[in-house]
Amino acid sequence: MPSLQEKASTFRNLHKKGDPLVLYNIWDPGTAKIAAGAGAPAIATGSWSVAEAFGFPDGEKLPRDLAMENINRICNSVDVPVSLDLEAGYGTTPEEVAQSVTLAGQNGAVGVNFEDQIIGGEGLYSIEDQVARVSAARKASDALDVPTFINARTDIFLKASASNDKRKLLEEVIVRGQAYTDAGADGFFVPALIDADLVKELCEKCPLPVNIMMMSGCPSIRELAALGVARISHGPGPFRAAMAMIEKDCSALYGG
Repeated sequence: MPSLQEKASTFRNLHKKGDPLVLYNIWDPGTAKIAAGAGAPAIATGSWSVAEAFGFPDGEKLPRDLAMENINRICNSVDVPVSLDLEAGYGTTPEEVAQSVTLAGQNGAVGVNFEDQIIGGEGLYSIEDQVARVSAARKASDALDVPTFINARTDIFLKASASNDKRKLLEEVIVRGQAYTDAGADGFFVPALIDADLVKELCEKCPLPVNIMMMSGCPSIRELAALGVARISHGPGPFRAAMAMIEKDCSALYGG
């Protein structure tokens, strides 16, 4: 089995502009083993899927201890690198975020997703506040024996309404991307950004590897690669597809 250091190095090197790392987000050791066995070069959880699998709603309702136990079991079930969706860091303060990043690394994760929406509140953290939180995550990561890949996520497009000016939203995304870069992030995740022209512009202007999530209306994986994307996630899609299949089979069996 590769060492944690080898996994971390492999994971970092898989982020290539134009040749993206494609992650089929899983939620437990069983689904991790299936993805790895099918050839996935790395594994990543999705917070929504993990929470639902354990009977909780998304939004850090899944207890952190349970999230860490789950990621530990996942990491021990596969030989490939594993990244944890850490939501907003399970805490509002930089100190709480740092503790969560430390726990993630101690439990075998070589990467974390870390978002800027305010869990249980309204909107996003200010750039200043989120920079402090990303900086704390960076310091905590660097203090580990094997530093984790910090995939800083902004939910600007995810929280936007249909009436919002998409170009103005992109301008704010680019500002945040630079700020998170300066704070020590390793990647930049923008879920719900699906316009090909805007994706291309972001990839050209953001100094970090750009992560896009597959969803309705999104360009294909091949198209995203051509636009310069370095990482592609599937989010809750795999969980929803699996549950839909189970629901269909059960309805056929029980007449529901």
